[in-house]
Amino acid sequence: MSTSSVSKGCFVFKPSAKKKKQLSLEDHFTDGCEGAENSEVRFKLCQLLWEQIKTDTEVLQDELNRKVLDSLLDLTRKCSSTRQHSDWASKMRASEIPTAALVLGVNVPDHDMTFQSLSEQLQQSVTPHVASVQAKECGTLKHLMKRVLEKLTGTDVAVDDEEEEEEAEQTSAPLHKSAHCSLSTLCDWYNTKTKKSSGGTPGKKRSSPAKDEQQQPPVVIIFKDLEAFNPRVLQNFILICSLYIERLPLMFIFGIATSPSTIQHMLPHSVSSLLCIELFQSLSCTQHLATVIDKLILTHQFPFKLNGKVMQVLISIFLYHDFSVRNFIKGVQLALLEHFHSQPLSVLCCKKKEALLNVMQLSLRDLERIRQLPSFKRHWPRIMQISGLNRTPQLTICFQDVCQRLIKDLRSYHKNYYPVLRCLHTLASSLPRYPLGKQIRELHLICLERNVWENEDYQSAMKLLKMLAKEELITLLQRCAEILQQVKSKEMKNALIQLEELLAKFKQLDTAAAVESVPDVEESFTSPVKNLQKKTDLFQLQKTLLEMNESRRSKKLSPFEVLRNEAIDFIDGLVKSHLSPPESQTLNEVCYYSSSATVRRHLNATPRTSIQAALNSPYYYIQNDNLKTEDGSVSNAAPDICIAYKLHLECGRLINLFDWLEAYATVVSAAEGNEPDSEDFGKVDQVKHARFIQAVSELEFLGFIKSTKQKTDHVARLTWGGC
Repeated sequence: MSTSSVSKGCFVFKPSAKKKKQLSLEDHFTDGCEGAENSEVRFKLCQLLWEQIKTDTEVLQDELNRKVLDSLLDLTRKCSSTRQHSDWASKMRASEIPTAALVLGVNVPDHDMTFQSLSEQLQQSVTPHVASVQAKECGTLKHLMKRVLEKLTGTDVAVDDEEEEEEAEQTSAPLHKSAHCSLSTLCDWYNTKTKKSSGGTPGKKRSSPAKDEQQQPPVVIIFKDLEAFNPRVLQNFILICSLYIERLPLMFIFGIATSPSTIQHMLPHSVSSLLCIELFQSLSCTQHLATVIDKLILTHQFPFKLNGKVMQVLISIFLYHDFSVRNFIKGVQLALLEHFHSQPLSVLCCKKKEALLNVMQLSLRDLERIRQLPSFKRHWPRIMQISGLNRTPQLTICFQDVCQRLIKDLRSYHKNYYPVLRCLHTLASSLPRYPLGKQIRELHLICLERNVWENEDYQSAMKLLKMLAKEELITLLQRCAEILQQVKSKEMKNALIQLEELLAKFKQLDTAAAVESVPDVEESFTSPVKNLQKKTDLFQLQKTLLEMNESRRSKKLSPFEVLRNEAIDFIDGLVKSHLSPPESQTLNEVCYYSSSATVRRHLNATPRTSIQAALNSPYYYIQNDNLKTEDGSVSNAAPDICIAYKLHLECGRLINLFDWLEAYATVVSAAEGNEPDSEDFGKVDQVKHARFIQAVSELEFLGFIKSTKQKTDHVARLTWGGC
C-alpha cells in the first residue's frame, strides 16, 4: 500500500485482522460455572432477581430522602420568590447568600445518589441552572470558578487568558471559543438566558410574580463534600459571590458529613456572616439500613436468602467500616451472584410456580445433587421405604414429586417465619435493656444461628413479658394482630383468630371481681405479720416465716394474670412452631447463601497481606516458569521490586542503602548470566542503579520502608518478619 503526498507526513493504516469477540456478561458467568448445563437459566434468574432488588432499593431510597429533598426544594422556591419581591430586604440583607447546610452523615459513598436526585429534582421543578462541584476538582480558586462556569454554561472556560493568547499566536488554526473565568461572564450569560426565555423586550413589564420566577430562576451551586474543600479557596469564592449577589440570584447547598459546626471552623465570622444558613438533617444511615433490611431482607417475596454468618459479615462491614447502605446492597449483589454461580441447584431459587416447573426439568445429575444435600439426606431412607420402587423412571418421578412438596414447605416456612419474627420483636423491643436486641436484625441473627427459645435471653424476656401491665400488653398484642393481618397463610390466619379471641377476653375482664378477691389475699398476708409484732421466740419466728412463704405460693392468680400468662404462652407456642433456624428446613441450600469467607475476602480485603504474598510468590501472579521455586525463595529473574523486598527482609530496623544496592546488583548479575569470577559480576552501572532506585521508591510508596533522620544513607524498615 502506497500513499502520495506533497508534504511529508505520518499515515496510519488499521490492521486488517478481525477484532477479538468481546465476552458478554453471560459468557463471564458461564466461564468456570459449576453445573454448566443449566447456567443460562441461572444467569437469567440471577439477573431478574438483581433487577428487582435494585429497583425496589432505589424506590425505597427515594422515599427515605423525599422529606429532606422536598424541604430543600421549598427553600429554593422561597428564596427565589423572596428575592424578586419587595420583602427581600426585610428577610435578609442584600449581601447575604441563601445557603442550605445538608447534614448527610459519614456514609460518604451514599452521598452521590442523594445529590444526583437533588440535582434532578431542582432542574425539573425549580431551576435549570444547577452546578455540583467536588473538592478534588477545585484545588484552587481558578479551578473552582472554572468548574462552576463549565457546569452552568456547558462551554469550555479558559483559566488564564495569557496562556490562551500565547497558544493562539503559536498556532495558525483558530481555537475553540471559550468563556472567560469570572463571575461577570456568568452574569452576562445569565442575563442573556433570562432575556431569551422572556421572549420580549428587556423593558417590558412582567404580568405575574409566578411568571417572573420562571424567567429569573436561581443559580444553585452544590458543594458535595464541604469538609474536603480548601478553606481559603472557599472563603475567597464566597467573598466574590457576595459582590455579585444583586446581579446574580445565587444559592449554595453545603453537603456536610460530620457536623454543622464545620462551617464555623472553616469560615471566619466575616465570611460566614455573608451566608443566610438553614440547617437540614437527613435520615441517619443506621435507620436507613434498618429500613432496607426490613423491606428487602426480612420478606418472603425474594426467594434468595442470606444465612447468619453472611448477614453478620455484611452488617459488621457496615457498622465498623463505612456506614454505607449502598455498599451493603453491593454486598448482597455479590452474594447473589456467587450463589447462582457456585450452586447448580440455584435454578430452584425463584418464584414458587417457576421453581415447581424447574423441578420437573432437573436432570439425573441434579437430582443426585439434591440427594447429596445435608438437609435432604435424613429424608432419603424414608422416601425409599415409602415408594418401594426399584425402576429408575418411577423413582425419578416420585423423587420429583417429593422435591416439589419440599419446595412448597420451604416457601410456607418463609411465609410464616417473618410475621412471627416481627411479632416477637414487637414484644421484646418494649422490654428494658432489650434482651433480644433493639433492632429486628439482631433478633433475626439469633434466630438464624439456633433455636431462639433455647436462649437464656429469650427465657428472661418471657418472664418480663409476664409482668407487663394490662394496657401495655393489650397495645402490643394489637400490634401483633396488625402484623398477622397482612399474611394470607392458613397458619397465620388461625393464629390471628386466636389472638383476637384473647384480646376480646381482655376487654371482657370483670375488674370488680378481681378487686373483691384482693382483701382475702391481703388478710392472709397481714395476719402473720401481725403475729410477728407479738413477743415470740426463735422457733415461733421460723414457723411464722414458713407460713408466709406458703401463703405466697398458694396465692391465687387474678383473672388478668391468668389471661396474661395465656397470651404469653400463645406467643411462645408461635415462636417454637415457626422460628426454627433455616438449617432445619429441607432444601435450604437452594435459597440460602452460606459462604461468608468469600464475601469477607471480596469486600473486606487485606491489601498488605495480598501485596506481601505477591512479592514473595510472583509466579502465581505472572505465571512465568522461570519464577517457579520450590524452597519458597524468590528467583533472581523476578521483578526488581520482588528482589529488593526479599533482600530487605534480611536486614534489621535500619537498612544501609549502599549495602542493599550491592546485594541487589549481585542478584541481578546472576540473573543476567554473568560468571561469578568475571569483572562485571556485581558491578553497579547506571541501569542497575536506576532500577534499584525505582524498586526502593515503590517499596516506600507501599509502606514497607521510610526515610530516617538518624543516618542519611539509611532507611527505616516498617515491617517485621517475612510474609
